[in-house]
Amino acid sequence: MEPITIIGGGLAGCEAAYQCAQQGLNVILYDMKPIKFSPAHESEDLAEMVCSNSFRSDDPCSAVGLLKEEMRTMGSLLMAIADATKVPAGKALAVDRARFARMITEKIQAHPNITIIRKEVTELPATGITILATGPLSAESLTEDLKSHTGEEHLAFYDAIAPIVSADSLNYDIIFRASRYDDGPGDYLNCPMNEEQYKRFSTALLEGSKVPLKDFENAKYFEGCLPIEVMNERGEDTLRFGPMKPVGLPDPRTGKDAYAVVQLRMENREGTHYNMVGFQTKLTYPAQREIFRMIPGMENCDFLRLGSIHRNTFVCGPKVLEPTLQMKNHPHIFLAGQISGVEGYVESTAIGLLAGRNASCLALGKKIPLPPEDTAHGALIHHLTTEVKRFQPSNVNYSLFPPFDRKGFKDSQPALPPLANKKRRRSRISKREKMEYRAKKARLSLKHWLDTLDL
Repeated sequence: MEPITIIGGGLAGCEAAYQCAQQGLNVILYDMKPIKFSPAHESEDLAEMVCSNSFRSDDPCSAVGLLKEEMRTMGSLLMAIADATKVPAGKALAVDRARFARMITEKIQAHPNITIIRKEVTELPATGITILATGPLSAESLTEDLKSHTGEEHLAFYDAIAPIVSADSLNYDIIFRASRYDDGPGDYLNCPMNEEQYKRFSTALLEGSKVPLKDFENAKYFEGCLPIEVMNERGEDTLRFGPMKPVGLPDPRTGKDAYAVVQLRMENREGTHYNMVGFQTKLTYPAQREIFRMIPGMENCDFLRLGSIHRNTFVCGPKVLEPTLQMKNHPHIFLAGQISGVEGYVESTAIGLLAGRNASCLALGKKIPLPPEDTAHGALIHHLTTEVKRFQPSNVNYSLFPPFDRKGFKDSQPALPPLANKKRRRSRISKREKMEYRAKKARLSLKHWLDTLDL
């Protein structure tokens, strides 16, 4: 049987390769590093995380927590390694990204059914089952070839990377360790600002030098990952109600919430590196050093990596993709990861998992099964393949799921005495109750679906 070709050794490509290999299929995984690097990549390892080390919330009732739970149930390699390399991050799943990439590289290299070829692929194969998982920074030659295959111009938006600082360069007389609302052991470092400091910082962001876009580029930022200075331009208090929200983080020196707080999240297991949470940026390097050192406690900080901005490319899923993730005009080609039109590490990996399973079914002559729409995976597929006026990438969220089943929720509630029942009917269903109900339904739906699969 001809090997399955996977182009791209990022999160989605590695997960897809593992899923195919676990079915006993031979896989050739192409990755252009270290022959050539994208503008955002530095490591020779596979599955390099460039923007952040966080896989976001691990709450099993949140949409992204549910997606991770489903991936674990379906045997995701990357989720297993994420769990093995996690670092403290409150309710979030964050990893030591260097260990994470190294462990995945070792697992993929050691798999008897996977051959890694370090080479840039400039054209999609005309025949043979292929998974394209080159991510949002696909090389120009391959991007041009993909355009000729899709018949559609790619859409593009811009993603920004947050800086990383050295822990031993911070001032702990000012910075304090805490999780919001005292939730957990205090996994974040917090830099408190008073009103005057915040306003000076906001003004500096407005006036700071930014990296200009090229003449042919239009800024189409993903709303879930806006540069800090773009958020600041939307209003003086935007940051205070966003990534610099001080609520639930009282300054131990005063016992009161600060006017604003910058949070730092552990970047590696040793706790020597910290990521500036929500501080994606397109400020120039000199401006970053000057402005971010205005943050209390970071006056003399050592930047291990400064922020940057890069172009992300994706196809218009509803026009290009079948629900199986096959290209409509070229069914031997599957798309996986961010290039398919999802946003985020977890979502990209999940689509890689499905692409790998689906490609395996095609290779083995089996019918390709579609995940139920009320599961997190099914909701993502529905988003990628449903016609809308203007398609945009999306993280997984409950708005992508079928409408909330109010009657089903009420029918699922335990019987109560008549008076309590009457009171219950008058009360509103809380957001948490809706999340718990949706997650419970999704788990049951996924279990039933997996029990019926021949894979």
